[in-house]
Amino acid sequence: MNTQKFVIIALLVSLNFSCKSKTPAPETAKNTYSNNMKLEYVGIAAENKGMHVWGSSPVIDKDGKVHLFAAQWSTATQKNFNGWYKDCEIGHYVSDRPEGPFKYVGVAVEDKDGLFNSPHNPTVNYIDGKYVLCFIVNENNKLKTQRIVMYVADDLNDTWRPAKGAEADGTILRKPTDSTKWNYKAILGVSNPSLIKYKGKYLMYHKSVIPREKRGGAYTYGVAVADKLEGPYEIHAEKVTPPNMALEDAFAYTSNDSVYMISRDFGSTLGNSGGGLLWRSADGFTFPKENTKRGYEDLAHYLGKEKLEKGTAYRGKKDGHLERAQVLLVNNIPTYLYLATGVQVKEGYGSSSHVFKISFE
Repeated sequence: MNTQKFVIIALLVSLNFSCKSKTPAPETAKNTYSNNMKLEYVGIAAENKGMHVWGSSPVIDKDGKVHLFAAQWSTATQKNFNGWYKDCEIGHYVSDRPEGPFKYVGVAVEDKDGLFNSPHNPTVNYIDGKYVLCFIVNENNKLKTQRIVMYVADDLNDTWRPAKGAEADGTILRKPTDSTKWNYKAILGVSNPSLIKYKGKYLMYHKSVIPREKRGGAYTYGVAVADKLEGPYEIHAEKVTPPNMALEDAFAYTSNDSVYMISRDFGSTLGNSGGGLLWRSADGFTFPKENTKRGYEDLAHYLGKEKLEKGTAYRGKKDGHLERAQVLLVNNIPTYLYLATGVQVKEGYGSSSHVFKISFE
């Protein structure tokens, strides 16, 4: 496959995995904090015949293998893509290299029953010597009941257990019942977590759709804080992003005493909704508009529209909206970016996850 390089105006740095691995890091870290970065399209990261594979979150194990945890469901059960909140499970993929090819290992988290329904949008971290897998579930296909689950493990053999500070099934965060919290009236519960350790605290960023005065809802992010990795987590009273800048699927990370998030530009604030935004916060609790810029573009921008014209758009348009940004860091340096799209050019496959290689000039 021919590849093309394009500049991403982004600052993707974080501590997502701190121990040494067999996966090579960039030769130098001196440009880690510059805007002068390039993204090289590599190809499909995770796909599964007869399945939608939506997003993939990477982590490196202690032997240097790369693991992806991705939401997946059958293309046959819900032809209109609604299987994500009805029939979803979390799949596990492994490779010797971040570029793949990735081998499907099996189901990491099952769709259990009506009260633990359709586990979706996983994000995995390695923090304090433990692997942490966070994801969302709902009750009986009702989006207003969305909540966040946290699993913890010492290895990546899918021997996950509920976090110690969570409910018995691993539920770590629900829509608040305290009327002083910013998302007390959230329309769709709490969802799409991203976890970091920052200045001795554990911060879990999460989305809620809060009602607008006239109609509809504002796609907004907040943060829950804990003193211990496994919780309990307390929702911070105020939202962290402005309601007039809609975002989805934020991935958080830290650099130079600041907190960053990369998200989908859901409201087309700084470009089309198929690309993303880069947010910066000085304290982790406020991400102002003036510190936000364009982060990445849609898939057509990188591959060319002609490569997607004959594909099937399971979600969005043929330009290939890129969502669920997840970054793999090696020795604290951003090395690979994984993004999901609903456009598929391959017969018999649903949506899939794509991988890009990050390099510095």
